Amino acid sequence: MACQTAEDLRRLDESKLDHEINEAYRALFTHRFQHASRQLQNYRELRNAKRKIARLRTLKRERQIEAILGEE
Repeated sequence: MACQTAEDLRRLDESKLDHEINEAYRALFTHRFQHASRQLQNYRELRNAKRKIARLRTLKRERQIEAILGEE
């Protein structure tokens, strides 16, 4: 997974954003499994995966709030 800026992520449409979230959760699961089995080489990957998930979920929530406020 390449490091993407928030600006790059904001350009994604809803389906691609959902796909990125799913892929980030899969990566986190893989990193946790590797950590538990002592195969994880770089422990920062766990933190980076969590941060990417938080970043993506924040963008998704911002879009939901904009949609709600746009209806009013």
